[in-house]
Amino acid sequence: MDFQELRRHADRLRFTPQEPVRWLAPRELARTAVKVCLAAMFADYADKREIQGALEAGVLRAPLADPGAEEIWIDFVADLGDGFEATASVASLLGRDRLTVEGPGTLPRASLLVLGGDQVYPVASATAYEDRMKGPYRAALPSATDEPLMVALPGNHDWYDGLTAFLRMFTQESEIGGWQTRQTRSYFAVELPRRWWLVGLDSQLGTYFDDPQRRYFETHLSPQLRPGDSVIVCSAEPTWVRSDERPDAFNSLHWFDRNIVRSRFDRTTRKHEETGASIRLWLTGDKHHYARYAERLPDDGAGAEDALPPDPRRRQMVTCGLGGAFLSSTHRLPKTLSLPPAASRMQKKDQPPPTFALAQHTYPDAAESRSLARAIAKPWSRYWLPRRNPGFAVLAGAVQMVFVLFMCGAFALAAGRHNPVEALRNARFDDLLGLLCTSAVLFVLPFVIGWWSGLLRERRPRAPSGPVVAVLFQAAVAAAALTVTVAIARAVPSSWNGFAFLAILLVVAAVTGASLGSQLFALWVLWTNRGLVADWQMSGQSIDDHKGFLRMHLAQDGTLTLYPLALDRTCRNWELDEVVDTEGVWKRPVPEPAPTVRLIEDPVVIARHGQE
Repeated sequence: MDFQELRRHADRLRFTPQEPVRWLAPRELARTAVKVCLAAMFADYADKREIQGALEAGVLRAPLADPGAEEIWIDFVADLGDGFEATASVASLLGRDRLTVEGPGTLPRASLLVLGGDQVYPVASATAYEDRMKGPYRAALPSATDEPLMVALPGNHDWYDGLTAFLRMFTQESEIGGWQTRQTRSYFAVELPRRWWLVGLDSQLGTYFDDPQRRYFETHLSPQLRPGDSVIVCSAEPTWVRSDERPDAFNSLHWFDRNIVRSRFDRTTRKHEETGASIRLWLTGDKHHYARYAERLPDDGAGAEDALPPDPRRRQMVTCGLGGAFLSSTHRLPKTLSLPPAASRMQKKDQPPPTFALAQHTYPDAAESRSLARAIAKPWSRYWLPRRNPGFAVLAGAVQMVFVLFMCGAFALAAGRHNPVEALRNARFDDLLGLLCTSAVLFVLPFVIGWWSGLLRERRPRAPSGPVVAVLFQAAVAAAALTVTVAIARAVPSSWNGFAFLAILLVVAAVTGASLGSQLFALWVLWTNRGLVADWQMSGQSIDDHKGFLRMHLAQDGTLTLYPLALDRTCRNWELDEVVDTEGVWKRPVPEPAPTVRLIEDPVVIARHGQE
């Protein structure tokens, strides 16, 4: 059965499958904007992390499938709680007993599942968690005798309700299907075999580490670190990628590395002492793609940033946000990173800073990413913006109706008439030409002002801001719509009723605005290749294929192997399977046929610190 038929069985599934979030739909834009503003305004005054300091906390221990083997399999998935088909397809792979992958062969199910942030979209709530995350994951693994552990860290979408729903979902030590939740705070430390540690950080909408969180790691992590210990750090966003635009973005993570992992504070001597431990892997989601940065070693030589050969000694920074949300581009990622950058205002930092280079393989790769991004403005593409977001076309049409009404009024005043309809009916060519020339001047003027202001302030030209360009594009559409309405007005007999005639003109303006206005918006998004607007290139398309996750194996010799797995196409056909448990009889959706995965790149091996 397809998605719509599956929704009709919501009472038997015990959750309601949800459509992917259409981020450019007017309702979604307004609701998310309100939540974001409220979260930004009250985050510093209602920080749930301060309250968590009163809760019991300690170090978690990962369950081992074979306690005598001292090895463990770990899954990392992030940005998962979006549309049902993508989320459930990935969840079904995570819950499967074994995965067959060309190359490495059979990979067993992980006994530790790490959720890397944004477990729900667009904003957190109890209902959203139930329908978009808990329901699909409980269906993927209804029960498990080995009781795998699930830990989660909050992303920005989990924070939009002040973290209330997140704490109720993941810190009550309850079960989500066969997975067990045991953390009591929004951050955690997990002791792994072979002197490895897994750490989850909560940076609360990209700000700072609160005092209770700092004391938690100073009390439960730093004192236990010994020379040769290795640490995996999971954060909510890849701040290292943004360090070229925001030099201080990586400061918090670098502070954690220097003051919690590599050194500990001795309260007796009031000094920091070295632990001998090292962060070997940074993991994050937030960006809905796969990308890996490898550390450049001193013996790599000059010019080796473009193609660093595999080496277990390298530290790695991995972004893998393919758990269910829309796809993100990779063709604009920086090729090299110096962390922290020289422009960082952090006083105590590594000198010289380590350099990380982007690995050759990303998902999607640069060529496919560029092609998919351009599809937003191609009417013949399945990912054309108005086709994927019909509500946005309606919004563009409504905006153009308002614009045309305003310009009709201005046109009537310029012509000395009180009735806009009569002004349009009696408009001459020179009147229309004058209005269009005035509009063109107003269109060009901000570009000239932006160019000169950039030249005067920064001694180089600067283009106007993105919002200004977007508004001007819509004004240009309004001028075109007005031209069409004037042409129609002159062709319509004067005997027509004025209100009926105005209604026809507004319909013409709406149709012109919906088609041309949304297309110009798509071209603007495509043209703006930086900042938040650049992310709209694919979020506006809601690409629900191209998913995946990261499976890791910590072997008995202490080496960690990363298997980045891609699911090229999500499942769109489902069957119902009966489940009998302590809660009664219910149905779970099972993908048919079962989705398959492949490696994004060859397995990446990371040696334990001190054994490189």
